[in-house]
Amino acid sequence: MTDPFHDQTGRASLGGARGLAAVRLGIGLIQGVLLYLLYRSGALHDALSWPATQPPLFGALVLAVAFTPVMLLAGVGRLSVKALAIWGAVAAVVLAMLGWHDAAQQVRDYFYPPYLRFPVFAFAATALFIAHHLIVPAVAARRWIADFDDYFDTAWKAGVQLVLSLGFTGAFWLLLFLGSALFQVIGLEFLSDLIGQEWFSIPVTCLVFATAVQLTDVRAGLIRGVRTVALMLLSWLLLVITVLVAGFLIALPFTGLDGLWKTGSATALVLSAAAALIILINTAYQDGREDNLPPVVLRVAVRVAAVLLTPLILIAVWGLSLRIGQHGLTPDRIIASACALVGVVYATGYGWAALSPFWKKTAWMKPLERTNVAAAVLTVGVILALFSPLLDPARLSVGDQVARLKRGAVTAAEFDYGFLKWDAGRTGQRALAELARSSNADIAARAKRAQASTSRYDDDQVTPPSQPRITIWPKGAVLPEGFDAPVSSGDPRFACSGTEDCVAVLRDMNGDGRDEILLATRFQITLFALSAEGWRPEADYRANVCAGPKNADHRELIKSPDMAPVAAPWPDLRLGETTASRQIRIDCRPPVAVNP
Repeated sequence: MTDPFHDQTGRASLGGARGLAAVRLGIGLIQGVLLYLLYRSGALHDALSWPATQPPLFGALVLAVAFTPVMLLAGVGRLSVKALAIWGAVAAVVLAMLGWHDAAQQVRDYFYPPYLRFPVFAFAATALFIAHHLIVPAVAARRWIADFDDYFDTAWKAGVQLVLSLGFTGAFWLLLFLGSALFQVIGLEFLSDLIGQEWFSIPVTCLVFATAVQLTDVRAGLIRGVRTVALMLLSWLLLVITVLVAGFLIALPFTGLDGLWKTGSATALVLSAAAALIILINTAYQDGREDNLPPVVLRVAVRVAAVLLTPLILIAVWGLSLRIGQHGLTPDRIIASACALVGVVYATGYGWAALSPFWKKTAWMKPLERTNVAAAVLTVGVILALFSPLLDPARLSVGDQVARLKRGAVTAAEFDYGFLKWDAGRTGQRALAELARSSNADIAARAKRAQASTSRYDDDQVTPPSQPRITIWPKGAVLPEGFDAPVSSGDPRFACSGTEDCVAVLRDMNGDGRDEILLATRFQITLFALSAEGWRPEADYRANVCAGPKNADHRELIKSPDMAPVAAPWPDLRLGETTASRQIRIDCRPPVAVNP
């Protein structure tokens, strides 16, 4: 089939160049109009119109219309009309299925248009970008797997084009806002009113983006020059991240992993470091041709960084296994596990590429190329599985959490019913309804309270109690029995169950001969007094610090040996049925400037 945009030599003809511009602008305009119509359909939550009244259909259309035209803009001129049409139809159908599934799982009275969660947008865009740049070189080469330098050239050129096109679109809007401000100075509001209208802003944004893609495409040599400079600059950052990661790993035997686990985001931090290494390794390796090798120092850094990937991924897998073993599966942990799986492929392949010269003579880091292609295919497959019924994180998490409850790994009081109610979509609500019919009276009662709750955070019965971590001061003192028992989110002690400990001090604050408890977090001190119902929070204290450490830690301030209650010089105010508590004013005078 003849490509209407190229002559017989494969180069863009004059008419073909004009045809490319017309097609791209047409795609941008059509996308803008469709996005505006979808926006209008879902703009009014209290009077939704079709298709926003059908969340699965609306989510499917949003995802397909948001991303398919961008892929078409990149494919025009690189694929034949037939190949581009087939690939565009396949991409649109797959995106629509992902959007349909995600929107269908959400609770109608909780989610609003576009009925899609952010991870779906982010991972769908990632999968589409990777798949597109696997397909285009393969189609051009008429092979299932193209040469690695073709993958490199296509993907990195498109990445630079994408960044420049987004920057061009942003600059366009900055100029429009600047122009509207100038007209407003002289009392003309027409431009300000115009850019505030969605019928103008949405189509124009898509049209300007399509224009930017066309402008960057007709200057391919300039794009390659920008890409070369960007890759050169990024490749030298590999030295920085390699030294930092190596220092981190060398220090671990001496510091242990406790500090890393206490962050609460150890896996995400380690996987982010691994991702940075992978990207920067590729900026140094580029297409792998011998005439394009980086300097010796960068080649050494690439080998070292490739080896460092393995311990990073092992730490991430270890951290994930500990969290899953302790608390079971959640959607975030399942997604992190999928990222770790891809990381294992990269770590294995890159480690082999770095170490293989010790037992087999190969070109510098050559096995990295096969690893990149295999990992790219795996990434697309994993994303499609995660956001489809095959490996739906909500379904897997709900099944695991309910199984933990049934086998006694977690008690009825500790189980997170709020997760089923608010965070697991329809799958979670179905499981919650099943628990509400449980033969266990305690589980059934708590599940019913969760069903009746109107907020994820207001109902203490929905948020599972958490064991506070409290250090008594001075050392050797003993907390009253039951004070550090598990508490729910409404209790100030709940703040002690996060990543940091609290400090408690026993002191008679009102002279009645009985000790009260002062509990200090980083930012305040809470006074607890014993009542018939148990220990109740009665007052909060915040230190007024003019000098001394910035953002003074109340946990350290409370350890002062001369801490004692101070008689108030001024009383609180009684205002009818309420009381206005005094707020101490401290005059923090600025230092007097001295003229030297």
